[in-house]
Amino acid sequence: MTAMQMNAELFRQLSIIAEDESLMAKLVKYAKKLTAKKDDPTLMTEKDFFARVDNAERQIAEGKGIQFTNLDDMNQWLETA
Repeated sequence: MTAMQMNAELFRQLSIIAEDESLMAKLVKYAKKLTAKKDDPTLMTEKDFFARVDNAERQIAEGKGIQFTNLDDMNQWLETA
């Protein structure tokens, strides 16, 4: 099946599902699971996020924080980090 045929079939099935609220809920739930399986290096758990925040606050308290005097310096640092 070509990509164009799969796309057409997907939209045919979506038109059927769109008429039924319970099917839509199931589809959304499944689609979220399906897309969550992709490796995304930017995703982290809530626990990891708050651990990073705590670490950053500790570093700032120890005087190890990074300060920028302008936006260009910050963008340059972000691009190299």
